[in-house]
Amino acid sequence: MAAKADAKETKEAAPAAGTTPPTAAAATAAASGGLKAWLPAIAAVVVTPAVCFAVAEFVLLPRLQKKLGPAPAAASGATEDSAAPSEGGGEKGKEGGKEGAKEGGATYEFSNVVVNLAGTMGTRYLKTSFVVTAAEKNGNVKAQFEAQKAKMTDITLNVLSSLTLADLEEPGAKNVLREKLVAAYNQAFGKRVVDQVYFSDFVIQ
Repeated sequence: MAAKADAKETKEAAPAAGTTPPTAAAATAAASGGLKAWLPAIAAVVVTPAVCFAVAEFVLLPRLQKKLGPAPAAASGATEDSAAPSEGGGEKGKEGGKEGAKEGGATYEFSNVVVNLAGTMGTRYLKTSFVVTAAEKNGNVKAQFEAQKAKMTDITLNVLSSLTLADLEEPGAKNVLREKLVAAYNQAFGKRVVDQVYFSDFVIQ
């Protein structure tokens, strides 16, 4: 009886040894399921760069080349168009320069003239810049002033330094000073050479 019982136990144990334990089967199923879950991510990582390269190579670059292709030709055309009028403009510019040279003698400028004001004991002074215009349309006042520059400068200093602080504080003081300068210049030339004086700087300190 004991031998029969051992044989029966051996037969029951043999099938048990041939089957996979439940824990191992579950681990295998979980591993296969995890791999399947990662497949889409792996495919995306591999496929995305290839798709981007293909789009850039066969779609974007041809479009950019089409857009940028005519640009150099258009730029060259624009350069030629702009160069053509410049020739005529250059001639006009030369003519304008000649006219400017002719009209350049119509004014003479005194820059940064500084004088002490009368009655201030040297404590107050006037700094001014102004332009003298010719009385005649084609008069060359610049040449006339430069020919007698020392004399004209002396006359200017005498007129300006004769002013007092009270004179300059009165209403219309600049207009009075203009009239004095014009009269002094014309008297020095012995004829009407100067028409007007225009101040560009007038500071009392």
